[in-house]
Amino acid sequence: MSQAPNDANPNHRTHGVPEGLWMRCPECSAMLFRKAVEESLHVCPECGHHFRISAHVRISQLCDPDTFEELFQDIEPGDPIHFHDKKSYKDRLQSEQSKTGNKDAVVCGKGFIKGRPLVLAVMDPTFMMGSMGSVVGEKITRAIEQATEAKLPLLIVSCSGGARMQESTLSLMQMAKTSAALARLDDAGGLFISLLADPTTGGVTASFAMLGDFIIAEPRALIAFAGPRTIANTIKMALPDGFQRAEFLEEKGFLDFVIHRKDLRSEIARLIDFCAK
Repeated sequence: MSQAPNDANPNHRTHGVPEGLWMRCPECSAMLFRKAVEESLHVCPECGHHFRISAHVRISQLCDPDTFEELFQDIEPGDPIHFHDKKSYKDRLQSEQSKTGNKDAVVCGKGFIKGRPLVLAVMDPTFMMGSMGSVVGEKITRAIEQATEAKLPLLIVSCSGGARMQESTLSLMQMAKTSAALARLDDAGGLFISLLADPTTGGVTASFAMLGDFIIAEPRALIAFAGPRTIANTIKMALPDGFQRAEFLEEKGFLDFVIHRKDLRSEIARLIDFCAK
């Protein structure tokens, strides 16, 4: 009697690898076990590439367990200029909100890092690439004012493609709005630590991201106003190796420190202690 083919014989059936179990590093192309990457804070164990992470993952990595209290959750974006490209801005917002569980591209709140209380505003690259519209600017401004009023250190984690084009000039206004709030925090003697993740670009770089008392960044983070390709095409010159990466900016004095993700909690706590009165 002939033997049944493998697909009809459960004892010989070949099971495929579950989808999503492995991932490829975009920097070194190594195939990585996803769980191992997550356990290493979403950093490639082969080359140290820092993967982009959502705001809530970032908060869970930075804050002491069960200490984060989210603020300003009731603020929702509108469609002020009725923008429409491939689909309407209103539909795009609904899609992003469904995908991420967030109402917009920043999560703000109060928490503790190694026992030090502070106010946090964490931008979310999974929501329209962390672009800054009216709600992002409003929530960051309120977080700054909360830190000023409560006399707490402020940490803003920037990860953004810049101002949100779907809100036109209203998104650009957030640059001045957040910067003015930071000026009031500075006048009150407050501490602002700015953490730049990959990427930090456009109007975010041109406003609050570069106004910290301490400006720190993760390794190899792209930090720029205009992208390197745009600059190279404009000035018709080859750019230096690593141009607009965190290490290059640290060397040129635009950043204070480049800090590995595993060391961020300790270094932020150290900076808060250093500035404590």
